[in-house]
Amino acid sequence: MKAIFTVSMLCISNVFMTLAWYGHLKFGEMKWSKTLGLTAIIFISWAIALAEYIFQVPANKFGFKANGGPFSLLQLKVIQEALSISVFLIFTVLFFKTEKIAWNHIVGFLFIILAVFFIFKKW
Repeated sequence: MKAIFTVSMLCISNVFMTLAWYGHLKFGEMKWSKTLGLTAIIFISWAIALAEYIFQVPANKFGFKANGGPFSLLQLKVIQEALSISVFLIFTVLFFKTEKIAWNHIVGFLFIILAVFFIFKKW
């Protein structure tokens, strides 16, 4: 159950992270943001990033083996990176329709999945 909770919280965290880091690139298309300067955009992104931390920090705290969770520190990081790339790809396809996902992007993503396999593999 802790594993599902941890991964779910990391998924939510990565949605907010992607919105904070890349969502502002779509602000230019929205009327309300036309007069905003860089400082305002930074503060909006920080506010979104705060929501990311609200989910990410507990996910790592509850998911970490030393705190009774099921994952090592390395496993938590690799899960987070794989989720980050997955959320980013979905975000890119849905919101940035001009971006094309090419074969080399898919191969790179598969290597990240392979990294997850190797990190979790018991030798």
